[in-house]
Amino acid sequence: MPIVSKPIEYAHDGVTLEGTLAHDSAATGPLPAVLISHAWAGRTDFEIGMAERIAELGYAGFALDLYGKGVTGANNEENEKLMTPLASNRPFLQDRLAKVVDVVKSLPEVDGSKITAIGFCFGGLCVLDLARMGADLKGVAAFHGILAAPGNTEGNKISAKIAVYHGWDDPMATPADHNALAEELTRADADWQIHAYGGVMHAFTNPQANDPDFGTVFNQNAANRSWASLTSFLGECFA
Repeated sequence: MPIVSKPIEYAHDGVTLEGTLAHDSAATGPLPAVLISHAWAGRTDFEIGMAERIAELGYAGFALDLYGKGVTGANNEENEKLMTPLASNRPFLQDRLAKVVDVVKSLPEVDGSKITAIGFCFGGLCVLDLARMGADLKGVAAFHGILAAPGNTEGNKISAKIAVYHGWDDPMATPADHNALAEELTRADADWQIHAYGGVMHAFTNPQANDPDFGTVFNQNAANRSWASLTSFLGECFA
């Protein structure tokens, strides 16, 4: 399976952004697509690698960019400065996310009727907001995401299937946050599932995460289990 990747430029609110599209070059027609929404550092090699991993499953993977072409953070302080303007203005963030969906739908490699989104950390918040705002997606999956509701989507019905993968000991998304999300999604008549992994902290899918004082620690078992569940979830969404 010859996986190829290429940059895709797009713009929103005067900002040039650059995503990465990965797909099987031998595919004979448009493919179901999976958007990959980045963590607070921006679109890094982790997200690009995830797009390629998605492509190996037979889909098109699109590692999206929300900060700007080439913009990434080098440490927690820089990451927070990049994320905060978007995380604190959810309607603007949702508008930018909607732009990404439109861009991916227009790509010739993509079947625009079959799109899902997955996200990590800040990206988990983003894909949940896509579902909350009623984006035309088959499903979304959040990995160790931020779960708080945006405040502007209450009362919306959610049509996208939702999967949430979380560490029970994640200080950034507590068991109380899990329960609040479950109640929110139930009110929205969503088809939802939440997987919580015992003894697991934030960022458990990231092999570089190793800061227990900050609450970010890689966990191989949780990473493997969540990936196995995701592959089943995507198959269900694209059936």
